[in-house]
Amino acid sequence: MTTDAPARRALVVGASGIVGQTLAATLAADGWQTFGLSRSGRAPDGVTPVAADLGDPDGLVRALEGVDPQLVAITAWTRQDTEEENIRVNAGAVRHLLAALAPSGSVQHVALMTGLKHYLGPFEAYGTGEVPDTPFREEEPRLDHPNFYYAQEDELFAAAERDGFTWSVHRSHTVLGFATGNAMNLTLTVAAYAALCRELGLTFVFPGSQQQWDGLTDVTDADLLAEQIVWAATHDAGRDQAFNIANGDVFRWRTLWPRIADHFGVPWEGFEAEPRPLEVAMAGMEDAWRDLAEKHGLAEPDLGRVASWWHTDGDLGRTIECVTDMNKSRAAGFLGFRDTRESFFHHLERYREARIIP
Repeated sequence: MTTDAPARRALVVGASGIVGQTLAATLAADGWQTFGLSRSGRAPDGVTPVAADLGDPDGLVRALEGVDPQLVAITAWTRQDTEEENIRVNAGAVRHLLAALAPSGSVQHVALMTGLKHYLGPFEAYGTGEVPDTPFREEEPRLDHPNFYYAQEDELFAAAERDGFTWSVHRSHTVLGFATGNAMNLTLTVAAYAALCRELGLTFVFPGSQQQWDGLTDVTDADLLAEQIVWAATHDAGRDQAFNIANGDVFRWRTLWPRIADHFGVPWEGFEAEPRPLEVAMAGMEDAWRDLAEKHGLAEPDLGRVASWWHTDGDLGRTIECVTDMNKSRAAGFLGFRDTRESFFHHLERYREARIIP
């Protein structure tokens, strides 16, 4: 695929998610005819929505008729109660999607977004066993635990061999970005928490572990991830490769947390003795958010579409170091980066301008 090919067509799967929304908007702005697939049928402005269930093979065939994309980006997954079910549902989604697209013969490149559980293991065995040393590098062998990321990759590799397209895998860390209504959004969750603390006179308490408070970590800006996916699809060095994708810097939450508190004008506390999860602290806050939204004229009164307490608790509650190596991507020619401090506050301002937070 060349960047100057006429009528470039892209399909973003998971177009209502934090990465999918960003990637679909990026492709559309770059001149791609972009289709955004989601179960709800929601897609960013300038993107043609496609409503489909990845678990319904026949429905996918009908929904994707005539789409004929050159680039396919898979940014969606569905959390299940066990890893066995995660494998069945999420590997099946990749298989169903690529089978539905195969008859047209249009697909030239498929990008699959996964994450650091590739190195850390699934939720039910997270951080146990022989976890590789940090910074995590792409050449590390797979862990012994069953992992839906591995199963998704295997479906991708099998379809690529069958249908003759190239592929890339993008292993992100915690994603910072601009999106609403998705289930994994640390930036907006922390912003909603801070806004509620200010409104109710509460202290902005760090909810996570001592490791995350004191140790080094990194994150991934959704805009940067979108740039890497487009780069991999349009450059030879990006094809048939797995790449980590993180901002390229490291930080400590004990440094960033007070800056967030100062941004919102709230008193703060760091880690003390044990984690203090947001799921507990913010339980029953739906009415308080609804009142806050009405008072400030916010666009989204439903707290469940703004904050994902469980996901942020998981990210900030880790008891192991998570730092990502970016050298493979740099050596291949992708030199994008973000300053995490600027990234976080940039997205906060986007949420404020959109009247999502006060």
